[in-house]
Amino acid sequence: MNKQTPSETELIHLAHRLDSIALAQIYDTYSPDIYRYAMRLLGNAALAEDCVSETFSRLLQALAARKGPRDYLRAYLYRIAHNWITDQYRCEHPTEELSESLPSEVSLPEETADQNIQHARLLQAIRKLTAEQQQVISLKFWHDWENEEIAQVLGKPVGAIKSLQHRALTTLQRHLQDIEKNENK
Repeated sequence: MNKQTPSETELIHLAHRLDSIALAQIYDTYSPDIYRYAMRLLGNAALAEDCVSETFSRLLQALAARKGPRDYLRAYLYRIAHNWITDQYRCEHPTEELSESLPSEVSLPEETADQNIQHARLLQAIRKLTAEQQQVISLKFWHDWENEEIAQVLGKPVGAIKSLQHRALTTLQRHLQDIEKNENK
């Protein structure tokens, strides 16, 4: 029987031996999701690329020091990315006005403009959430993660994740209403 794709547990074991093929597979498997995650939270392509680079650099440093993940490789990588993004928020990074990857399925300019405005409002409101709230919203609704997986990344109980999600959605709704009120003045 010929195994083509090692399991996450096998990848972790091979990565601890600094197996270059396993490390490349880890990067190829997880880097696109880490990039999308960072892009949604940071709104800046260059910073999202830096986040991916730093995430895998820190993974390699941990593995070289005989540390790193023992279980849950994906959660370990997202935790590194989360910590790096949190550091960026502390530095009050500049953000781009709109993502260049906005969907353009609608052909009418008025509808496209409305979608762009709604997208900008949502990004503005999300950036007002705490870093943990942003992470929960991103992982839950954009990446379709289960609460248990999010709990692993944040190192919190599932109940705390549910509470964070509830507070984030309530706060997000309030921020969106405030943005709309300010625009209508």
